[in-house]
Amino acid sequence: MVDFDPWSEYPISAHRPELVHTPGGFALADLTLEQLRRGAIPEGEFRATAETLHMQAEVALAAERDQLADNLNRAAELASIPDHVILEIYTALRPRRSSANDLERLATRLETEYAAMAVAALVREAGTAYAKRGLLV
Repeated sequence: MVDFDPWSEYPISAHRPELVHTPGGFALADLTLEQLRRGAIPEGEFRATAETLHMQAEVALAAERDQLADNLNRAAELASIPDHVILEIYTALRPRRSSANDLERLATRLETEYAAMAVAALVREAGTAYAKRGLLV
């Protein structure tokens, strides 16, 4: 992790723009609509990185917004997961779309293939909640 003070260096883009980059390494200053229109920067580069999301989580923790920090840390785990898998997760978590075993397999996959422990825990928590409310297949 980078040396970053969530109190004095927030917003990050204004105080520490050198810390913000795209998945491919483009600097924040390079991300303009003109660059996108010209095709100089691929559309997929306009995404937050795990590092940036973790810094945002630090800001949330400093402001005592623990739930927001948890969400941002889960988002950081999701940042490196392919879009088609994100869609699978979304679909699996819709009510009456999955069994308890389906959700457990998904959670295990998230842990083993993507090291997404917090997201896996959320999937398991959803499975427990869905079972109590009769929302499983």
